[in-house]
This record gives sequence, structure tokens and C-alpha cells, in this order.
Amino acid sequence: QVQLVESGGGLVQPGGSLRLSCTASGITLDYYAIGWFRQAPGKEREGVGCISVSDYSTDYADSVKGRFTISRDNAKNTVSLQMNSLKPEDTAVYYCATPEFPYRECYSEYPYGMAYWGKGTLVTVSS
Repeated sequence: QVQLVESGGGLVQPGGSLRLSCTASGITLDYYAIGWFRQAPGKEREGVGCISVSDYSTDYADSVKGRFTISRDNAKNTVSLQMNSLKPEDTAVYYCATPEFPYRECYSEYPYGMAYWGKGTLVTVSS
């Protein structure tokens, strides 16, 4: 059974940083493209970014480009989302997700082809 768990959320002041982690059981994340998503109160879920499985290349939403970074730690079966220069509009529940099958890439599966989802972690950016 595949299970994804996000952690690292919390309250941070504008301009601050947080590092979210996505850990998995039932699959090896190194074999999967990983997408990060967020859903703000009253808004639809949106894609934040994706890291590929073949060359670890990344793609980000324009709203977070230059501030957020996705990376892998294969030894820990973890993918991280480093968030810097946080803004109040970054407040949301953040989710990680993977395609159903390994070796499916971001360009084909992100954002609408994700099958496995975590339950999310809340990030609040406020002074």
C-alpha cells in the first residue's frame, strides 16, 4: 500500500523559510516523478512544481520560481520542498503526489496525472 506523508509545515513570518518533506512507504520515490501542490482557503488546488525521475530536473509555477526548490534525498526516500522568501499568499495546505507507475515523467503526468497523494501539511505565512 502506497502512503505519502508530508511534514514540516507551520507558522512563519513573511520573508521567512520553511522546508517541507515528503516521505513514502510502499514505493521508492527515486523511481517516481514527484509533484508538489497547494490549496489555499477558498481556492482550487494548484501545482507548485515537479521533479523528474530521469535527471532530477525541476519545473515550477511562476508564482514560486526563484523562491522554492524541490530536491531528492534517496537515502531517506524523501523529497523536499525548500521554500524561501515566503509571502502571505503562500499560505496553503501543501501536498506531495506521485503518478501511479514508476518512470512516468513530469511532462506527461504533472499536474493532472498524479495518482497517490499525501494528506497535506499546513503552511501559514503571517506576521
